[in-house]
Amino acid sequence: MVARHAGDVRIHTFVASFADDNIANATHIIESRSGLVLVDAQFLAPYARQFRDYADGLGKPIDRLYVSHRHPDHWFGLGTAFGDVPIYALTETAGFIKEHGEDSRNDHWKLGNLAPSTVVVPQEMVKPGEAIIGGVTYLFEEVTDTEIDSMLTIKLPELGVQFVQDLIYSGTHLYLTSHLRHWSRVLQDMLLSDYDLFMPGHGLPADKNEVARNIEYLAAAGEAIAGGLTNQAFKDFMLHRYPERKCPGIFDIYLPRLFGGASDY
Repeated sequence: MVARHAGDVRIHTFVASFADDNIANATHIIESRSGLVLVDAQFLAPYARQFRDYADGLGKPIDRLYVSHRHPDHWFGLGTAFGDVPIYALTETAGFIKEHGEDSRNDHWKLGNLAPSTVVVPQEMVKPGEAIIGGVTYLFEEVTDTEIDSMLTIKLPELGVQFVQDLIYSGTHLYLTSHLRHWSRVLQDMLLSDYDLFMPGHGLPADKNEVARNIEYLAAAGEAIAGGLTNQAFKDFMLHRYPERKCPGIFDIYLPRLFGGASDY
């Protein structure tokens, strides 16, 4: 779907299924007159291939793909469908995939052929700052200690669009970490910004109302943890508190890490 169209630039989003155990991974395309810039690569192989087909269907060359962070649901698709594309990432993200990519792939053995057959490591490093790509101004920023220790965000100031990926979960349950307060402060800054369209890592494009709902969700989770809730009791509380949010399967992914010290692959 096209989320915004301004002049020669179109912002596309491609979202995986909300149903069953899927977690509605969202990947995006910035289409300019000369080519395409992609953000993230999907998780499961069928969706990565569909995302590549969508991009190829636009009839323009893929200039590059940016990986937002090291969680596998954002880079597994590189090995499935984007091995021929220049891949950019923060140094921390690329280093993690190089060192632990195979560990992560092996840890997801239950996915079978839904997982990639190979690991593609980003070879191009991106640093915070400004760049002009295809005539579009990009502002790259590194955000730390939120949903992940290091995340790349991309701002398009001329369009009022910010690619925030897993800073925002749009209509779905959030993947929670121990950095709830700092994460909330980052979201509060987004509320005060001049941007009005936020491209999330999960779910449909979001506005500032969804940013505010994410802040409230983080506050409720923090209060529940402070009150001693863990594991299944915590999950039951959040499901009851937010019955409208989709993709409850994400609890089973992060609870062993949040409360049990499982490996962060």
